[in-house]
Amino acid sequence: MDSINITELVERLGSDEDAVRKMAVFKLQSNIGDPSFADVFIADGGLTKLRYLTLHATGNTLAYSLTSFSRLLEVDKGWDYVNQQLVERVVELVVTHPLVNILRGAMSILVSIVSHPHNMSSKSPESDAFGFRALKPAISIYPQFLEMLVSRLSSADHALCANALQLINSLMREAITNDSETDWPKFIKKLQDLGVIQAVYTLMQSTALQDLAHPLLEFQALSKALLRKWKEISVDLAKPEHRRALKALHLASNPERPSDPVENGDDDAKRRHNPEKWRRLGFESETPAWEFEDVGFLGMMDLTDYVKKHQDGFQKLLLEQSTKSTDQRCPIARASLAVTEVLYEHFEVDKSDLDDVKSYLALDSRSGFEKAFKPLILQWSRLHISGLQSFFRLWTATGAELQDFIKVVELVRILLEAVVGGATRTKDVNEVEDEIEEFEYQRLRRLQMELLELTYEDTWGHHLRQVRDELSHEALQFVKEQRIRCLLQGAWFPNGLSYKAEGAPVTKQDLKRSVPSSYRFVKLSHNRRYLHYADFDSQSDDEPGLEALCDKIDLSTVSSVASNVSSTSDSDSSTSTLKTLPQPSSSTKITIHGYVSSTTSSSEASHHHTHSNSSKSTDAKKEVVLLILYPQSHSLASEWLDGLLMLLNQQPITAETNSLISLVSNYGLKIRLLNVRFGDDSALACEQPEIPSREGLDEDYYYDVFGGT
Repeated sequence: MDSINITELVERLGSDEDAVRKMAVFKLQSNIGDPSFADVFIADGGLTKLRYLTLHATGNTLAYSLTSFSRLLEVDKGWDYVNQQLVERVVELVVTHPLVNILRGAMSILVSIVSHPHNMSSKSPESDAFGFRALKPAISIYPQFLEMLVSRLSSADHALCANALQLINSLMREAITNDSETDWPKFIKKLQDLGVIQAVYTLMQSTALQDLAHPLLEFQALSKALLRKWKEISVDLAKPEHRRALKALHLASNPERPSDPVENGDDDAKRRHNPEKWRRLGFESETPAWEFEDVGFLGMMDLTDYVKKHQDGFQKLLLEQSTKSTDQRCPIARASLAVTEVLYEHFEVDKSDLDDVKSYLALDSRSGFEKAFKPLILQWSRLHISGLQSFFRLWTATGAELQDFIKVVELVRILLEAVVGGATRTKDVNEVEDEIEEFEYQRLRRLQMELLELTYEDTWGHHLRQVRDELSHEALQFVKEQRIRCLLQGAWFPNGLSYKAEGAPVTKQDLKRSVPSSYRFVKLSHNRRYLHYADFDSQSDDEPGLEALCDKIDLSTVSSVASNVSSTSDSDSSTSTLKTLPQPSSSTKITIHGYVSSTTSSSEASHHHTHSNSSKSTDAKKEVVLLILYPQSHSLASEWLDGLLMLLNQQPITAETNSLISLVSNYGLKIRLLNVRFGDDSALACEQPEIPSREGLDEDYYYDVFGGT
């Protein structure tokens, strides 16, 4: 302000030469945002000249004047010069002017005018000059104003796009807050018909988030406010629009026509209607208005929207349900209301985003924007229809009855949480709809069980961890004993399947060899201290005894057990220890290393050491290969490899053994949980379930552990 002569600047604003006025207003726009500068400028009579330029100037002079006036309003100055003439001029510019720099300033002025009542500490006696009311006379003159405003959302200029969206936000907020109950829904519907939802949805998925973050988040918050407002409106049949909506539902269901009246002209026959007029649509009673209590008019809108867009499918579904018993019919209306409530809770509509806007804007990282923006909330109707159709699909797939209604609702909740909640900001709604439709029931059940386990963790986490630790140790000891008993039983292993010594060439005769030259039987001694083995020309049906096994290995001399057995299972779904490979495998090998005296050692070990068991001094000993086994199945390899390791007090490494340990541990936990009685924990404090009577039952039953039939 010190470097600019405000008095001289004001004089230049009134100059007869356009170039002088242009330069003066150009300097003004960069300084008028200072409140102290603005006070001196107004005191010197500059506001009158600035308003004149706003009303009559053209070109860049007009653009600079609009920007200066909008910045003056932003510091809460100059409101006395805002009247209907100025508003009409600015609205005219928005509708008719093509230049971006002029449109920016014009929209900024309108945003300030519409938002002004929300920024004042006290009500103005001339309140009609501000807010949405101030724009209505001008909009009646230029009815294409809203259409032009929405079209600016697709502008390539991000600043213009942000100003247009900010003005739309101000109009929506003003309408929701101050308009009558009948006026604001009409205005919102008009904006939606002009395509504002799709335009903002496209912006939310674009890469222009940094420039449009504030108005986009504000629009998202206003969308939640709209949903809350619709939910808070109770369905009242005294209101004509509510009666029409219910009547449209009834007519869309293709109701049966009443039979022809009798010849005496009985009026009662004409008025006779189906005693299940509303129950056949899925309501619980013949007075459906009260059933919208939890979701309000929002639930009515969602239900009528589904029926309107899928009338043929709705009628077909009603016909299919009419052939079923009352308990097996899918309650269509109740399902629609339930899906509305699920979506309402998923998007946390009751939690306002306005308080979080500043904190999200403070985040510079891309992850902050990904968390803040939820473009799918703008596709509420399509998500509701997809969720409702998935409800119908799950109802049929599970063979549900009316008593299972809550269970199916929970499945739909998990489905929407998984798909909608897991969708990225840029994921298109068409992909979300396809994923909801193709989501498999079995996968959904797995998710449900995982969530149930998490619920148990939250409730009994500390106790469950203690029990799991105990059961894991018990399961490890159990499986260890099982694996060692496999070694005590003994097993046959082929000899001569390896082609030649490592590094030697392989001949055609080696490749053609499919039958082992001999077989080796290996067995653990009863005292578990020695591993006995011997070679035989062929396998015999009778397993050799320990006295027939002339060679043995002292397990105290074993240093390590190495193998090329995979630590991952070939099949994630199998936990059986009896699984065998379809074809023999000659590549699986278990190598037992040990220390022997250097005078008797014939070769040094060249294999990788994985486990160590010897605590004796090895200064006079060398590590050599004591025994090589070629197991012919993955299960046999798992039994012997992990059995030998656990004999050496090492942990098992194969997936099959670890899976078996997990299986035993989990079953142990389930058995322990059977001892938890109802009411033992406050988290389960609710109505006690009915315990079925055992009257007339005997003890002739069995447990279907694996779910077979």
